[in-house]
Amino acid sequence: MSILRGKKILLGITGGIAAYKTPILVRLLKKAGAEIKVVLTENAKEFVTPLSLSTVSENPVLSKFKDDDENWNNHVELGLWCDLMLICPATANSLYKMANGNCDNLLIATYLSCKSKIFFAPAMDLDMYKHESTKQSIEKLISFGNILIPPDSGELASGLVGEGRLPEPKSIVDFLIAHYSKNLPLKNKKVLITAGPTLEPIDPVRFISNHSSGKMGYRLAEEAKRLGASVCLISGPSNETLIETGIDLVSVRTSDQMEKEVMNRYQNSDIVIMAAAISDYTPKSYSNKKIKKESESKVFTIDFKKTNDILFNLGKLKKKQLLIGFALENNNEIKNAKKKLKEKNLDIIVLNSLNDEGAAFGHDTNKVTIIDDNLKVNHYDLKPKRFVANDIFEYILSNKL
Repeated sequence: MSILRGKKILLGITGGIAAYKTPILVRLLKKAGAEIKVVLTENAKEFVTPLSLSTVSENPVLSKFKDDDENWNNHVELGLWCDLMLICPATANSLYKMANGNCDNLLIATYLSCKSKIFFAPAMDLDMYKHESTKQSIEKLISFGNILIPPDSGELASGLVGEGRLPEPKSIVDFLIAHYSKNLPLKNKKVLITAGPTLEPIDPVRFISNHSSGKMGYRLAEEAKRLGASVCLISGPSNETLIETGIDLVSVRTSDQMEKEVMNRYQNSDIVIMAAAISDYTPKSYSNKKIKKESESKVFTIDFKKTNDILFNLGKLKKKQLLIGFALENNNEIKNAKKKLKEKNLDIIVLNSLNDEGAAFGHDTNKVTIIDDNLKVNHYDLKPKRFVANDIFEYILSNKL
């Protein structure tokens, strides 16, 4: 449901029995992250109450040009406010008024003033839906550029069985999502992202790791999903949660596990972003028993070996993939980042500096520099990581796809 996040939706409800479904519809739209305002016809109040709709929408519900306090409800402002208008259910009477400009209530006036995309979901009895006048209204509305949400077939309020039933609220939300997903820039792209730290075990109770929280990788995965991609996020241990649904989250602990999961998916990926802070070293040997503290000695030594350089190996195997790495530096930052970019055959490297306050590990903000394979350097200001993720994908879309 991520594509609806932040959208302003104006829901127009007309006087049909199917209006009883609209509080559930509003709740689902809100859950998807949309902001909802509701306009009712007077007849709709016979089937659903303004109180229930204002409660679930968290906005006043409007039905008259003037409210009880004689305040003017401006239909033009409502029409300009929304990103989309949804008229649901749309009765035969309202369909006719919409098609012919019969403006006798606030809802129709708002419809005629609306500058955004308009969806309408007819709901009525079988014979009414099949009537030639209803067909003409629907055809006329479609010719105006309005989008029909087709009714379902099933048991109707009259007891008849057939076409004319309002789709269930989830189906309506799915219809909107499918419509707005058609032209997303990463539609049909597979994006693989890594996040968080890895843990390298010493014994059953101890390990070495780093301070990575996984925040940047999680925000990148959410942004990729919002842009329409099929997203797999491979994450080391993290307390982060995903806001967006539909992301394939694979949890790992060690660098070996991270490598295995990345390699299994690499060849089928279009964009690979290695945002995880993978351990450079791991203990040479693992003790199956807890290592006891020796009172005689104040020094304890562990031998380490290098872990496999996953990013380097991905660069060697790269064919069609767009490969993006991260560099965390605190000395000769640009020089070291460019060196890593070339050595690992990356298309883009995202540089973080430990010298920047509020950036890198553990923060909700980040300050990055994006360097591409032409060694073009692009500096960005400190900002929340969700906006940094937006900057990174905007750069990818503008320069690499």
